[in-house]
Amino acid sequence: MPIRRLAEEQRLSGAVVAGGMVWLAGQVADDATLDAEGQTADILAQIDALLAEAGTDKRALVSVTVVLADIRDAPAMNRAWDAWLDPGHKPARMTIEAPLVDPSWRVEITGVALAP
Repeated sequence: MPIRRLAEEQRLSGAVVAGGMVWLAGQVADDATLDAEGQTADILAQIDALLAEAGTDKRALVSVTVVLADIRDAPAMNRAWDAWLDPGHKPARMTIEAPLVDPSWRVEITGVALAP
């Protein structure tokens, strides 16, 4: 079974395409000075780019996990999410609060999508 690794970094791949699925690594904002809404929008743009590189798009997402450093940022995160979401193709989603590696990160998002 072929495995494709996208956006490889020192310790991880930004996404892995295998077994008919696209597995996204946890994505964080490129600009950590943004608020939670801005960081979420930044991350969702990165997810769009990774899915496009894999040959698919957000309509193929089946599951998403959102991690917030502070759960009180959920309304701000949801504003960016709602603006980005295709209402006809909502993935399963969970949102949790947990400390993130970099204290300036407010949001981290991972997910799984169907590959083309």
